[in-house]
Amino acid sequence: MPIAELQVYSVEEADVTGGVCIVRVIGGIARAGQVYVAGGLRLGLTRIEMWGRPAEFVDPPHAARAHLTGPMVALLSRGQVLTAVPPAGHALEDLEAWLATDPPLLEEPLPPALRSLAAGRMQDDALPDGTRLRWGRVALAATRRGAAATGADPLVRGAELAAVRGYLIDRFGPGPDAGGDPAALCRELLALIDLTPAQAAAAARTWRDLPRERIRHLRRIKNLLPWMALVRPHLPDGEALARAVDAWTAVRPRLP
Repeated sequence: MPIAELQVYSVEEADVTGGVCIVRVIGGIARAGQVYVAGGLRLGLTRIEMWGRPAEFVDPPHAARAHLTGPMVALLSRGQVLTAVPPAGHALEDLEAWLATDPPLLEEPLPPALRSLAAGRMQDDALPDGTRLRWGRVALAATRRGAAATGADPLVRGAELAAVRGYLIDRFGPGPDAGGDPAALCRELLALIDLTPAQAAAAARTWRDLPRERIRHLRRIKNLLPWMALVRPHLPDGEALARAVDAWTAVRPRLP
């Protein structure tokens, strides 16, 4: 189930009706007639040119001139990724079946694009709760695949996963069909942190004098903390885990 993705190199011309961009195909096969999304808006691919001539299709990693419709063309920026969608959007059932086969990463939208798509559907109040939960599971799968492919820093990976799991727990409650066990989520996040709250607070007092990498590390720790605070109401008061979450929540405003 290859899904076409285009990465914008430059916008050559654009007006309120559309424009022409130089793009590189980074996934799937680009064909005239496809619909792409960017910034929540749709763009129509009406014509492809390679070497000054019309082309029926373009595959990775080739570049082409893409004629696109839609006012969003004028707002595209270098490096932005456009993902092809069926006229009615990606079918949830197809994505679930597709991810279950563990497809090669080159045969799907790049994991961040898939995660963004699924997370948006997960938060769509117009959808039934059961459908939103299913989109949440797709978002989790995409986040895990992206982290495995890029070797992301464990703190970054932890924050990305916690953002989805924490939202599901907060919105739908704990359970295997949602974000899982709040206590397990908090324990996993705490295990990623190599400082005590007191040590982090001490470092935060002079963070502007710290090396850049140390500042970045403190910020990555800070990005974990909102998700623990979000599920804190599900933890029994007085237990050690709840006290640890409370201690980190108190430190968070002081971190860079």
